[in-house]
Amino acid sequence: MEAYKRWVRENKDYVHSLESLANGLTWLLPERFSESEIGPEAVTTVLGIITAINEHIIDTAPAQNITGSVEPYTFPYPLCLSALKDLETLVEVVAQHYYGDDKKWSFLAVTEGTKVLVRLSLFRKSGYKMLLHGGETSNDATYSGQKGSKPDGHYGSSFLSNKNGPNPSNLEGRALSALSKFGDTARMVSDPAQFRRLQHQQAIMASSIPRAERPTLSTILSKRGLPGALFLIGEVLFICRPLIYVLCIRKCGIRSWTPWFLSLATECMSNTILSLVSTSATNRNEHKYHLSALEKDEIKRRKLLFVLYLMRDPFFTKYTRQRLESTEKVLEPIPVIGFLTAKLVELLIGAQTRYTYMSGS
Repeated sequence: MEAYKRWVRENKDYVHSLESLANGLTWLLPERFSESEIGPEAVTTVLGIITAINEHIIDTAPAQNITGSVEPYTFPYPLCLSALKDLETLVEVVAQHYYGDDKKWSFLAVTEGTKVLVRLSLFRKSGYKMLLHGGETSNDATYSGQKGSKPDGHYGSSFLSNKNGPNPSNLEGRALSALSKFGDTARMVSDPAQFRRLQHQQAIMASSIPRAERPTLSTILSKRGLPGALFLIGEVLFICRPLIYVLCIRKCGIRSWTPWFLSLATECMSNTILSLVSTSATNRNEHKYHLSALEKDEIKRRKLLFVLYLMRDPFFTKYTRQRLESTEKVLEPIPVIGFLTAKLVELLIGAQTRYTYMSGS
């Protein structure tokens, strides 16, 4: 296993290319959206889980410990969530094949409930940070605007450097810094005892810097006040939205407008709250909830997920499908373009029949 981990880490670009090619070819498998598609979906699920494992191996590559960082999770949350998402599609296909369209929603409710529990646990373990891509991507960015902090949430060498030392941001500063490092290196090579003493001093300095503690719920509510509470509510709403949608479909049916509108309202409420607390303040004593660059990208990604409502029933059956079929008929006489359009419409209609493809969870 260690040999495989080492090979994946050393050839990650090659591994990513193979995974992309294999996952792309699965869409061309025969009977992909037919009645007996358990086999193709099983292949897709296995490839997805292998991809998630490889990503986990790459992300958990051993690196030098950086002081001031938050301790890593003992449980592989991103890997677990990725595996659950890939497994959910197979669960849907198998449940539909053996139990029918109506009873499959009970199995989907179980899988969505499991994902909600894992995400809520990750949300708490991360110090109530925004979940990126549903928790599949680690949110290591900090809100600190201190000089020397890096996008990954760790402090660079400037955080520990002398404030009166050379400024590495300009040409003269970089030259002086390079000369200083060269002199230090020369002295350490000529005097090994001094080198060992310097190592010992650096170890003492590193051990004296405490690890960043994850904020608790009470800490966020006391320090952030109302914006912090609203942020928590918005994030929990977004995490629970898929489960609410599936439970409502299980009760009202896929053709009912109630699940569609309830899910849309929940998602609108979550996005509105998160946008509100990050751009305004309730009074002069409370600062707005600052978002990192990664979290701002996540907000944009969540807004793009509203497009999926065009592909969900009953909206799809009543409006979107008619537009797709009419477009296909218009472009059908055109060589090549007509064939590609027909294939694209076929894939969209087939994918729309699967909840997991259009769930956005």
